Amino acid sequence: MPRLEATGPNAEQITYWNEHGGPRWVTLQAALDEQLAPLGQAVMDRAVIAAGERVLDVGCGCGETSLELARRVGARGTVLGVDISMVMLARAAERAAGLANVRFLEADAQTHAFAPASVDVVFSRFGVMFFSDPHAAFANLARALAPGGRVAFTCWRALADNPWMTVPLFAALQHVPPPPIPAPDAPGPFAFADAHRVRGILADAGLAEITFETRHDTLTLGGGGSLEAAVDFAMQMGPASIAIRQADPETVKRVAASIGEALTPYLTPDGVAMPSASWIVTARRL
Repeated sequence: MPRLEATGPNAEQITYWNEHGGPRWVTLQAALDEQLAPLGQAVMDRAVIAAGERVLDVGCGCGETSLELARRVGARGTVLGVDISMVMLARAAERAAGLANVRFLEADAQTHAFAPASVDVVFSRFGVMFFSDPHAAFANLARALAPGGRVAFTCWRALADNPWMTVPLFAALQHVPPPPIPAPDAPGPFAFADAHRVRGILADAGLAEITFETRHDTLTLGGGGSLEAAVDFAMQMGPASIAIRQADPETVKRVAASIGEALTPYLTPDGVAMPSASWIVTARRL
């Protein structure tokens, strides 16, 4: 599979998701899919993905959402999974081996020249918050939609509304300095937390019938398992992992102990279950 050159407006993201974020996601793929699958499926339900439709899966990662979309559209439908991470797409291709109605493309969805009016649905599970220019990205994606086609995605609300990320982070900050705070609209997990901003982005792209559904879901950190597994997951993914990136081994041990203590109140027989907050956003090309 060819490597997407780290050039253009999203060069920094291409580098990150090929050299750092992507390999780590592949390692944790099963746990992440277990944790996030219900949120992606909720978006598919909200979008009423139907047999025979053509779906573009933006930021498809390791392919979990593309596989479920392919099941829903059936043999008469098609799914195109797009991502900038070669390592994640390689895992996706392995998982989709033998399926005729799904394929994957290594491309930047902000700039790639999709065939006009070639898809019925633009879908994403936490994959649309990383564009350097979301206005340009959604204008490009809207051109790929057939008239009447739909957009449906999920994105995180504010960090403060997501204890599954803040609790490990605050535990880590007992031992390490806080990481740099990005601007609210900088590319990253929380870039679409402001519904007013997102509504403007979609409207500027020529989309209408824009809706926001507030979701408050309980997520099983790392997909379930022991407290130790949840601690390990929190130290590899999310804001806590960024905070300890430069920490020495002894500090990392202290961070792990503090995160374990902070997560203990959330421990259930099914794993560490924690609150989350996200949006399901839908729109339509008229």
